[in-house]
Amino acid sequence: MSKVYFSTWNGEFINNINKPEEAWEESAYNLPAQYDDHRESKAFIGWDGLAIFNQDVDVIRLATEYAAQYQVYSEACGRCAPGRWGGRILYDMLDKIARGEGEISDMDHLKEISKSMQITSKCEIGKTVPNPILDIMTHFEAEFLVCINEKKPSKHYDATINYIAKITAPCTDACPAHVDIPGYIEGVRDLRFDDSLMATRQTMPLAHTCGRVCPHPCEDACRRTNLDEPISIMELKRLGADYETDHGFGFFHPEVQKPSIGKKVAVIGAGPAGLTTAYYLALEGITVDVYEELPVLGGEVAVGVPEYRMPIDKYNKDIDCVKDLGVNFIVNSKVTADMMRQFEKDYDGIMVATGTRISKKVYCDNERAEIHGYWGAIDFLDKVNLFEKYGYTISKEDQEENLLTTDYVDLTGKTVVCVGGGFTSMDVVRCSIRANAKKVYMIYRRDEKTIISNTTYEEYHEAVEEGVEFLFHSAVAEMRDEDNILKSLLIDKYELVPDPNGGRAQLVKVEGASYEIEADYLVPAVSQSADLKLLPPEWELEMTSWATIKTNGKDYMTSRKGVFASGDCEYGPMTIVNAVGQAKRASSVMARYVQTGEVTLTDDEIMEDHLRKLRVYDKKEKVTGWLPGLPREVSIKLDVDDRKTNNKEVNLGFTQEEAMSEADRCMRCYYIAMTAV
Repeated sequence: MSKVYFSTWNGEFINNINKPEEAWEESAYNLPAQYDDHRESKAFIGWDGLAIFNQDVDVIRLATEYAAQYQVYSEACGRCAPGRWGGRILYDMLDKIARGEGEISDMDHLKEISKSMQITSKCEIGKTVPNPILDIMTHFEAEFLVCINEKKPSKHYDATINYIAKITAPCTDACPAHVDIPGYIEGVRDLRFDDSLMATRQTMPLAHTCGRVCPHPCEDACRRTNLDEPISIMELKRLGADYETDHGFGFFHPEVQKPSIGKKVAVIGAGPAGLTTAYYLALEGITVDVYEELPVLGGEVAVGVPEYRMPIDKYNKDIDCVKDLGVNFIVNSKVTADMMRQFEKDYDGIMVATGTRISKKVYCDNERAEIHGYWGAIDFLDKVNLFEKYGYTISKEDQEENLLTTDYVDLTGKTVVCVGGGFTSMDVVRCSIRANAKKVYMIYRRDEKTIISNTTYEEYHEAVEEGVEFLFHSAVAEMRDEDNILKSLLIDKYELVPDPNGGRAQLVKVEGASYEIEADYLVPAVSQSADLKLLPPEWELEMTSWATIKTNGKDYMTSRKGVFASGDCEYGPMTIVNAVGQAKRASSVMARYVQTGEVTLTDDEIMEDHLRKLRVYDKKEKVTGWLPGLPREVSIKLDVDDRKTNNKEVNLGFTQEEAMSEADRCMRCYYIAMTAV
């Protein structure tokens, strides 16, 4: 909610002109009335209207400056005349009026050009730039006429006002890493895969990885959904990375690496957050040392995400891209509190990106770590993937602990029960299938729809195809063992009972419906927690109620100056793209901090946060001007019988023809937003 002087945002009409400020009506939207901690906004203007927060705003100059941004941010593809010339004409005519040199006929011409752009522009940036300009001309016509009739400039034409603009798109806004999605899709459409990859790497260095194992929240915010089906955004992302790798090119970095500035940073953890931090700091000319506890690089994606989803040779290419910038990696290095104390002396900044690698309990009766067959999800996946990807075998001691007769995970004849409902649990059950388990169950308290929203439609249905049996509205009530060897599990059934007061339906145990299933393994994959023993206790870092490191979620500085945190250790278990998004922002802040000692956000980052609060995607929008019914391309998948006994990559990706066809469905939904400060 924001107090506004005037607003037409998203169809709302608020007119507080001539009213005392204390009587101003509030907007229903999270408009950026307060730009940052030190500055108030005078006005906000964008694709869906405008909001004025100060009655002294020069609306004619506001419209002129917004039209000027089209020249800077239009990303015009040049495929239509309105896109090439319309925005320039808008600016020239608005500036003519603002200078006091306009004519009445210019008003009619402006309206004509604006409406032509709205109707005939091929991309959304051309269609939407005229929207707020027409609103201003309609509701503030008198101010235009004063400039025209009296031949004088608009009231603040020569004043120094800061106009801050940002280009966005609904998909880009929904992406935690804010990847320029229309940009990389356009690269695919034009068969410029190098351009596509560089557009991705502006904010996402792990293009191979997030082109394969991203939950793609961007697709939930794709405007094409309002017309037929969303663009297959994730799968188009991998094409640039595969092109670079398959053709043996050098790395297409988004910019030239800056010379060394004589500053150095320690990064703890070589997972997605650590790799991202290292990449963008290195691009800024900062020396980076990354410390990794595991014997391999990549964190949980390397040892947790199975080979059939994320081939290690592809992930290693993403890691090599970071190495290409001179980042120094130290493996087999478990950082201690004493090391952290020394790091604070030796480095200009520290990033903690250690992830969450301690499996949480199921909290059932008789749940005891000493029961053989009780196997935490993280350790289970470590054992599977360290062997499958790197050839690391399992010690005799661990074989005995986990009832194995081989130096790798062979579950022949065994029944595996996993408790979860997220990506980790999906990896456990599908790895169990490939380890030749006789029977594999997933126990989940809620329903099929929820598990799909927690993971992806593809992940769930591929697991079903491979033979995983999902037991919904269920929970493990008790582990049953003989001489500390797991034998069976007691399962309780639940049902959803509607709240008579209209609240969320509650899960209620169904009395008398409990049953027992034989089980050789129970793998808890309900969540993970962070091991933060590396933090010196005297630092007294603030922690969250989830026992993770507390930051303000904007600059990722902890309560101790110079120490930053991002990824799972900051928020709890999260997706790869969320970890990357946090680390990209944190690295930007750190790059400035090591040089100035100050923690600041750029205007681009401040606008990014405002737009996220405002929400760029409108699921109720009626999309017109595009041909509906174009089918979404579906990439080739390995047949279930060809994949469930091995670790071959399941998703084979698009052919060139499929990729171009899918890229052609993109409506190029760039928008411009601008704030006057």
